[in-house]
Amino acid sequence: MFETLRNALKVKDIRSRLLFTLFILVITRLGSQLPIPGIDSAQISQYLDTLLGDSFNLLNSFTGGSFEQMSLFALNVTPYITSSIIIQLLTIAIPALEEMHRDGEDGRKKMNNITRFVTLALSVMESAGLAIGFGRQGLLTNYNALTIVEMIVCLTAGSVFIMWLGEQITDKGIGNGISIILLINIVSRMPSDLFGLYQKFIEGKQIGGIVIAVAVIVFVIVGTILLTILLNDAERKIPVQYSRKLQGRMQIGGQGSVLPIKVNTANVIPIIFASSLLQFPLVIKQLIGKEPKGIGGAILNSLNQSNWCDPEHPKRTIGLLIYLALTVLFAYFYTSITFNPMEIANNMKKQGGFIPGIRPGKPTIDYLTKILNYIVFIGAIGLCIIAVIPIFFNGYFGAQVSFGGTSIIIVSGVILETLKQIESSMLVRHYSGFLTE
Repeated sequence: MFETLRNALKVKDIRSRLLFTLFILVITRLGSQLPIPGIDSAQISQYLDTLLGDSFNLLNSFTGGSFEQMSLFALNVTPYITSSIIIQLLTIAIPALEEMHRDGEDGRKKMNNITRFVTLALSVMESAGLAIGFGRQGLLTNYNALTIVEMIVCLTAGSVFIMWLGEQITDKGIGNGISIILLINIVSRMPSDLFGLYQKFIEGKQIGGIVIAVAVIVFVIVGTILLTILLNDAERKIPVQYSRKLQGRMQIGGQGSVLPIKVNTANVIPIIFASSLLQFPLVIKQLIGKEPKGIGGAILNSLNQSNWCDPEHPKRTIGLLIYLALTVLFAYFYTSITFNPMEIANNMKKQGGFIPGIRPGKPTIDYLTKILNYIVFIGAIGLCIIAVIPIFFNGYFGAQVSFGGTSIIIVSGVILETLKQIESSMLVRHYSGFLTE
C-alpha cells in the first residue's frame, strides 16, 4: 500500500488529484465543526448523548460525529446513501428505471440526477423532522417558524454541499467521492474511541493488566480488519468456456474464462438495512415521547443495541438474534435483486459460452442459483461475525466505540478500491507513455 502511494506521488497528475482530494476532505471536516447559526449545538448535543447513548453509533460514525454535535454537516452523506439504496431497489421494481440503468453512460447520468433530487427531498424531510422534534423538546431558544426554516435550510444545504463535494472528488480527485468522505468520517472518530479504550482499560491499571488489555484490543482490531479484508476479497471463480466461431477465414472464441462471484455480494447493505429496521421503533418512541410499559417496553429494550450482550440483562440479547436473522435475510434479498442467474445464463448463451459439464439454459440457471445461495450464506455468516465482535465487547466489557464491523468493512473496502484505482491510473499512464514514444 505504501509502495503504491509513494510511486503515485511521483506522477504529477495523480499527485494533483490526491492533493485535491485532501483539500476537499479538509473542507468536509471543517464544515462538520461549524454550528448552525442561532442553535445551541452544545445543548442539543448533550440531549442526544443522554437520550440516544450508543444506539446510534452507526449514524455518528457515518457523519464523523457531526450529527451528535448537530453541526452544519449534521446529515452529511446519509441522505445520499439512503437515496442511492432506494433508487437501486426501485430499479428492479420499475421497468423505466431498469431500462435507464441499462442505457449506458446517458442512463447513468439520468440515474444520478434522480438520485440527487431524492437526496434533496430526504434532506428536507429529515431536517424538518429534527427541527420540529428539537422544538417540541424545548431545545430551541426561539421555537417559531423562522427558526425551523433556518434549521431546515442549513441542514439541507450542508447535505447537498457534501454531495457536491463528493462529486468533485469523483471527477477531479481519486476514488469515489461519497465513499472517500464516508471513509474520512469514520476514521475521524477512531482516535477518540481509542482514547476511550485507553481510559477504560489501561489508564491507572497494573502493568500486567495493561499488557493483557493492549494485547486483547490489538488482537480484536487487527483480527476484525483481517477478517474483513478476507471477506471482501473472497470470491468463487466459475470456469466458462466459449465455443469456436468462424468469421471469414478466422476462428474466434474457444478461449476459457471465469465468472467471479464475490462471497460478500451485498457488502454492508444487509447490516445497514437490519440496523435501520431495528432503530425505527426506537425513533418512533422518542418522537412520541412516551415510555411503553410491560411487554412493549421489554421488546423496545431488546431492540436497543446498547442493551445487547449485557450480563446483567441477558434476555435483552434476543434483539441481537433478531438482528443477525435480519442480516442473513437481507443478504439473500439484496443479492437476489442485484445478481440475476437467468440474465447471466442468457448472456453467456448468446456469446457462445457455457460452464464445463453444465448444459446451457435452465441447467446453467439452476447451477448458478445453487452456487449463489451457498456463497451468500457464507458471506452472510461472515458479516454476522464481523458485526457481533464489537457489539459483544461493547455490551459485555463496556468498551464504548462508535466504529464497528460495518465501519471496518467500509473503511477496508474503500481503501482497497481506491488503491486499485490508483494502480490502474498508473498502469494507464505507463501504457500511454509507451504508445506515444
